[in-house]
Amino acid sequence: MAEAIDSMLFITFDDRTAAEAAYREAKELPGARQAAVLTRSDEGLLETPESWVHGAGRPTVATGIVGGLLGLFAGPVGALLGWSAGTVIGGAAELKQFQAGAEGLLVYSKDLAEGHAMLIVEVNEHDPAPADRLAAAHGGRLLRRPASEVEAEVRAADTAAEEAARAERGEL
Repeated sequence: MAEAIDSMLFITFDDRTAAEAAYREAKELPGARQAAVLTRSDEGLLETPESWVHGAGRPTVATGIVGGLLGLFAGPVGALLGWSAGTVIGGAAELKQFQAGAEGLLVYSKDLAEGHAMLIVEVNEHDPAPADRLAAAHGGRLLRRPASEVEAEVRAADTAAEEAARAERGEL
């Protein structure tokens, strides 16, 4: 069996309907971790009508349960407060992960033409054939990039934006 490769798939479509149909199937790709559909309206506005993260909500639920169990030592009120605190902590961790993913979507949406759509999928691939078939079945144009390269580009764009903001505030 081939070694698994962490990849980012960028599949561009001429219309939103094809992207959304491919999105529903992309969630079932072997090794799929997350997926999102991006659309650019005829007015140039960017939208994310669909997004999915494998296992979303688990950290929030798990930390809430752990907090509640730890709070049992302090009685019923302690259990409620522990559950509440655990849920807030887990939710904050998931929000941070979501924001990092959203920054990546913005970096790669800059070349998306008006009226077109893009499906972005993070996948741990053993075989590229399923994703290739998915793109072809829906008339999409597939660009496959190593996830590590994409992450480095997003980090560089984030750093550049932070430096520009600091320069604008006169902090440099």
